[in-house]
Amino acid sequence: MQNRVGRGLLVLSAVLALLMAGPVTTASAETIQTGTSVCSMYVNSIGFGAYCSNGSAYIPTGNSTPPPTWRERLGGKPFIPCRDFDIPDGIRLPKAPEGKKWVMRITITDYNLDTYDGGDNAHLERAYVPVGPVEEAQCPFPNYMEPFWHQFRSSYPPPALVVMPTFTPRVNVPAFFSLTADSSKVEADPKKDPGKYSGYIDPTHNLTMRGLVVEMTIDPGDGTKPFKCAMGVTPEDDPDGYDETQDPFHQINTCKHTYKRSSANQPDDMYTVKLTITWEVSYWVGKGQGGWQPIGQANVTAVQRLPVQEAQAIGG
Repeated sequence: MQNRVGRGLLVLSAVLALLMAGPVTTASAETIQTGTSVCSMYVNSIGFGAYCSNGSAYIPTGNSTPPPTWRERLGGKPFIPCRDFDIPDGIRLPKAPEGKKWVMRITITDYNLDTYDGGDNAHLERAYVPVGPVEEAQCPFPNYMEPFWHQFRSSYPPPALVVMPTFTPRVNVPAFFSLTADSSKVEADPKKDPGKYSGYIDPTHNLTMRGLVVEMTIDPGDGTKPFKCAMGVTPEDDPDGYDETQDPFHQINTCKHTYKRSSANQPDDMYTVKLTITWEVSYWVGKGQGGWQPIGQANVTAVQRLPVQEAQAIGG
């Protein structure tokens, strides 16, 4: 197998429209401890991310000095365990009561100020609550509390559909579908920039989050039934899974569809292909002895306009 020369010509992102699903809920992993942080993670149809209780990374200086306790970091000021965040993208809530707005309130509970990480029992609780001035005053956020909080997020990239072996499928010739590697994987990795992410204290304590497309359902738009394609990580030298040494009728890839009629009688002479892309988000802590731990899955839908021609020739 080999990479196709001029691969960019096969990426139909110019006519690919991303459509977010309707009301969705947040699927969260249990709160985890990573170095000096307690983190709560989420995944939805927009993307994924984490809210962590201990702000920016603490990176050791090499002199074996232990990290400061939370009480030492406060310097005599009161610890305020809650913080209000904007509602994450993808969450749909009813209209807030008059004079109030929805916020996501995250509270650090069961913490021990005399530890560097809040203690073994520390965890985060989240709630979507309507707040007005009175409720906001119950959860202030002074500047000195900033180091105790951090969040990072990553959204899914726009899907870029690849069709093989030709830019325009031919009638009675199998058309093979895949997503580009760049649009089927996204990773938020604190090791790449430890000052930007929370939960990094040494090479054994860090939090990495990853989203992978694990399934894609394709409605080809010609009146036939939708079909599912298993997805996963592909080799860098063969990201589309298409063997150009073989003809379209002798491929291992099963993510394919054979159009029996051209799209000449369709709007704009193109079929409307509907995609349902299933993302699975996982996290990795420390050296990852336990491997990637799944958090949950979310679906994103998209549509593709695809011309299909009568010509039987394979070249394109």
